Amino acid sequence: MKTLVCTTPGEFSYQESEKPTQSPGHTIIKIKRIGICGTDLHAFEGTQPFFSYPRILGHELAGEVVDNDNSSEFGVGEAVTFVPYFNCGKCIACRAGKPNCCTSIQVSGVHIDGGMSEYISVPTYSLVHGDGLSFDELALVEPLAIGAHGVRRAGVKSGDFVLVVGAGPIGLGTMEFARIAGARVIALDVNDARLAFCTDKIGVTFTINALTENVTERLSEITKGDMPTIIIDATGNLRAINTAFTYLAHGGTYVLIGLQKGEISFSHPEFHKREATLMSSRNATRQDFEHVIDSMKNRLVEPTTYITHRVKFGEVADQFESWLDPKNGVIKAMVSID
Repeated sequence: MKTLVCTTPGEFSYQESEKPTQSPGHTIIKIKRIGICGTDLHAFEGTQPFFSYPRILGHELAGEVVDNDNSSEFGVGEAVTFVPYFNCGKCIACRAGKPNCCTSIQVSGVHIDGGMSEYISVPTYSLVHGDGLSFDELALVEPLAIGAHGVRRAGVKSGDFVLVVGAGPIGLGTMEFARIAGARVIALDVNDARLAFCTDKIGVTFTINALTENVTERLSEITKGDMPTIIIDATGNLRAINTAFTYLAHGGTYVLIGLQKGEISFSHPEFHKREATLMSSRNATRQDFEHVIDSMKNRLVEPTTYITHRVKFGEVADQFESWLDPKNGVIKAMVSID
C-alpha cells in the first residue's frame, strides 16, 4: 500500500509498505478521509512536542472496516472513525477514567504511525460507529471532540462568558460546544477572515482582533466589567497564552487546549487574588466523541462548514506546505483516498 511519511521537518516522502494483517483485538480499516490538523502542521514545521521522525502523520480519520476481530461488533463494510489515543488501561489515569492522559499513551500519528496510508490497523476497542454520518463528518469528529473535552473540563454552563483564544479548527470547535452548553462566546484572534468565519458560519456574537483592538477594554465592555469567567486557549502560542491570564474574571477558570514547547509565566499575585483555576485539556474521551456525534446528528453542529480545501492523497506532499500560510485561508484541509 502507499503511505506518506514525514521523514524530517519540512519533508514528505511517498513510500510503499506492507498492508497490515489481521491480529487479535485489532481491526483493519480502509482509509477514506484524512483531516489535516494543527498537530500535523506543527510536526511538519518541527515544532510539535512529543514527536520523533520519521512518522506517518494523521489521526483525524474515517474509513470502512475491511477485516475485523471475530468478536467485534463492527461489521465489514461499516463506516467508522476511532479514538486515536491508545491507552494502557492499567495506569493511574486509566484507572481514574482518564485514558486520554494515560501515562504511556500512544497517539496515532504522533507517538506511533498514523493514517496517511491506504490502510491502518487499530485496536478494536478504539472504534466508533459511523451512525449514518458521512466520511467527511466522521473525519471531523476527533478535532471537534478536542474542543468538546475542553469545554467539559471547564464546566461551562449557561450564561457564562467564554473567551476562546484562537479561531483555528480546534478553537472553532471549542466555540461550537461552548455555545451548545449555553455560553456567550467571545472569539479572539489576529486574523479578520477567521473572525468573520466565526460570525458568519458558527454564529459567534462577539469577536475581537488582538492586533487592532484594545482587548481588555473590549472584554470589559462585552462583559459589563466582569471579564470572562472562562478562558480557553486554542492557539498553542506562548505570548497569547501568557497574555490571556490578564483577561480572566475573579473566580474564573483558564483552560489550555493549545500546546507549545516553552514555559508559561504569569503574575502570581494577580492569579492568586482572583482565586483562579488553571487546567490543561489533553485529547478527548469516548464520551466526548459520542457527544460530538450526537450533536452532528441533531444538526447542532455543521462540521463540513469547516472544510475549505480538498485534495487527493497523491497531492498532499505538494500542497501541504501551502496550508501553513494564513494567506491561503485554510480552516480545514480534507484528504480523500479513493
